[in-house]
Amino acid sequence: MSLVSDQLQAQLVNHQDLEQRLKHHSAAKVLKAVLQDGQAQLDALFNTHKETRIYELIHARAWLVDQILCLAWQQYNWPEEAALVAVGGYGRGELHPQSDIDLLILLGNNLDEPSWHGCTQEFITFIWDLGLQISSSVRTLDDCYEQAKDDITIATSLLESHTLIGKSGLRKKVFDWVISDQAWSDEAFYKARVATQQQRHIRTNDTEYNLEPNIKNSSGGLRDIQTIGWIGKRHFGLRYMAQLSGHNYLNQGELDTLKEGTNYLWTIRYALHLIAKRPEDRLLFDHQHKLAEFFGYQDNDDELAVEQFMHRYYRTVMHLAELNQTLLQLFDQAILHAHEDDQVVSINKRFELRNGRLQACYPSVFLRQPFAIMEAFVILAQNPQCNAIGAECKRIIQAHRHLIDDKYRRDIRVNSLFMELLRSPERMSHTLLEMQRQGVLGDYLPSFNKIVGRMQHDLYHIYTVDAHTMKVVKKMRELLLPREQERFPVAGRLVHELPKIELLYIAGLYHDIGKGSGRDHSVVGAEEVRHFCKQHQLGKWDTELVSWLVRNHLLMSMTAQKRDISNPDIIHEFAKKMEDELHLGYLYVLTVCDINATNPALWNNWRASLLRQLYTATNRVLRLGLDVPVDHHALIEQSQTDARKLLQEQRFNPASVMRLWKNLGDDYFIRENAKTIAWHTRTILNHQVDGPVVAISETSYSAFEGGTQVFVYTQDKPNLFAALCAILGQLHLDIQDARIITTEDGYSMDTFVVLDANGKTINQTPALLEKLQHRLIQALQFPDEFGYIVQQRQPRTHKFFNHPSIVSLSNPEGRSWTRLELSSADRPGLLAQVGLVFMRLGISIQKAKIQSIGGRVEDVFFITLNNGKRIEDGRLLQTLESDICNALDTHTQ
Repeated sequence: MSLVSDQLQAQLVNHQDLEQRLKHHSAAKVLKAVLQDGQAQLDALFNTHKETRIYELIHARAWLVDQILCLAWQQYNWPEEAALVAVGGYGRGELHPQSDIDLLILLGNNLDEPSWHGCTQEFITFIWDLGLQISSSVRTLDDCYEQAKDDITIATSLLESHTLIGKSGLRKKVFDWVISDQAWSDEAFYKARVATQQQRHIRTNDTEYNLEPNIKNSSGGLRDIQTIGWIGKRHFGLRYMAQLSGHNYLNQGELDTLKEGTNYLWTIRYALHLIAKRPEDRLLFDHQHKLAEFFGYQDNDDELAVEQFMHRYYRTVMHLAELNQTLLQLFDQAILHAHEDDQVVSINKRFELRNGRLQACYPSVFLRQPFAIMEAFVILAQNPQCNAIGAECKRIIQAHRHLIDDKYRRDIRVNSLFMELLRSPERMSHTLLEMQRQGVLGDYLPSFNKIVGRMQHDLYHIYTVDAHTMKVVKKMRELLLPREQERFPVAGRLVHELPKIELLYIAGLYHDIGKGSGRDHSVVGAEEVRHFCKQHQLGKWDTELVSWLVRNHLLMSMTAQKRDISNPDIIHEFAKKMEDELHLGYLYVLTVCDINATNPALWNNWRASLLRQLYTATNRVLRLGLDVPVDHHALIEQSQTDARKLLQEQRFNPASVMRLWKNLGDDYFIRENAKTIAWHTRTILNHQVDGPVVAISETSYSAFEGGTQVFVYTQDKPNLFAALCAILGQLHLDIQDARIITTEDGYSMDTFVVLDANGKTINQTPALLEKLQHRLIQALQFPDEFGYIVQQRQPRTHKFFNHPSIVSLSNPEGRSWTRLELSSADRPGLLAQVGLVFMRLGISIQKAKIQSIGGRVEDVFFITLNNGKRIEDGRLLQTLESDICNALDTHTQ
């Protein structure tokens, strides 16, 4: 039976008219016109009907090409033992507008080359002239046997084939051979296809939640669906995947999921081909926007149009990925273990282990005892003999998920089991992920269900909210492992000292659960987690701690990245918010896990050192007591005493040291530690020639923390900051922190902390260090010859997030500086552009906190007028704001 209606066939190709036109015009011209007209009709139907007719349209495109190729084949004199065979996706009868057309010219073994060679060359040239993008091969029967035996891809393409024209018996011979054990045994074919899927998933980050997913190759994509079909066809010799239902491998619900998921992904792919005007399977950012508009999504208060579009995509592929795993498990049992006796271990009256997989003892187990749904996952986490929940058990769980209602959620047995799961010493995060993939976690925690598949359209958050949440909990578990102690020494120690680690996991589950609510997600999450704690009968102290963690989960990272944590007043202020060392410990571990699970690029050496520094300094304050005031005079005296001792060991003249120090000011000695003060002093006093001082040192606390310090001491110049930033940018170094001190005798002491493009220190690259030092000295000696332009291309993905720059200015009470916060699209030379604005307006930088994440910069500058006073002129503040925004946004366009 044709998958294309007679009406549509007649609409696409009028055979009588076509025969007449071929008699009077060139075949190439006629067939090309029919092909173009037919595709235009299909595209028009798609634009009108989209998903409702996608199944027919995809097969109609293949049917249309069938007609053209058959007529083209008839233009040549082929030997009897020859056939034109459609293979691969075209062999399934599925074609998208820009899909390659996979063709096999199949020949008998005994044909002489002259009988087919000329026809073949002319035929392929003719097809290309028609505008069809073909991928062709010419093989004899023996060639097919030999090549398919060695290549699973070729074997699979021959498995999905049909004869277009010519001797059909040739393809039948190849098909029968491919599904025989001579080519690939059932077991070998299954293993090869599963291995190929695993490799493909690794190439696409092994998740269905990529920011720019591949709808064909990513987890849960079309290839995952096709893999099930291929294995089923080889195992049962089927033509269509739907026929698996006749072998009890697909129930009606699963078949509906596959059909709906396939049609949805086909609809996206068809539209993607129309938009890209080329074969394209990647949902790139620019395509996402266009697709969201094409499918009629509109921005609302909760989600952007593109976020709504991707929300449905992510939910769809999540279901397809889980179904893929369920069906592969069934094939695994049927193909790899069919002749083995089942190893059955009884768990209780409800469950048993069958070959290491959890199975229900009887189909109505969840109907009779609904709490057993949660019990199944507890067994998965706690029973070392349980490798997975069996496919049959998964199906029964899916059939009874409707039982997870408000009454179920209040069941004390279920609540106790979930808390038992969170306290499980092994496989807890793995089990939560399994619950999430099966939809049970979202059913049990309705607030979690709201974030499933929810994306945040930026480069900072590279996972959906639910995927990020699962990764946070996984990182918490990983910190317990010895292998993580070197990379996370403080968090790795603290996580073992937390009295109730399950409270940390609950905070991890709920910290972002309020996203998409239209309110402050931290506040919403704190409210939701209170409800959870009450429902699960946690004590008052535990409830307050978890709620506090969720409400303040951004506090530590924001303080470390945006506040001057070298200032003891800031540390004391932060310590008051912590209340005690236990709150600090919990928050530190949560913060480390949150950053690591947001984006792999976020956690670099410098960010690690900032958090460690903030934790250590705050912990010291808490141990001494919050009632002990900050004694600035004592801090200055202590820093100078310790630095003086270090310098005395190297026999520096105390009088020379004091002459230098008297020009530095108190803030310098409050913010810098003794080791850095001694290094700066030694470097300056050892400099015996005229010209700027440039020194480079590492600030590492371990192999995984710190940055490279670039220290410059030179006569102050208006363009100094802009020049230094431009040089560092030209060498592809990322500035993490900047401290600028203008001495009383007219010199500038500038310290930059930098990392390379991979987030590592540069001290292990001598050539780069030498080049950096040379460039800095050269630019400082000849400032008028210096160019501020950073020649570096903006990454493609960043171009879609060039939102207008935002500048916020404030004059905190009791401070001698003005605080400027800048949020802008990242681009090469940004800091140099900002520095030039400061220079033009007569503004000096005292300190800068630099943060570039996911295509955005979130920088904080502590600035004054050149006379050292903060900026209080309203008109100047307005000019400063507008000039920075204009400079940056004009520079981006």
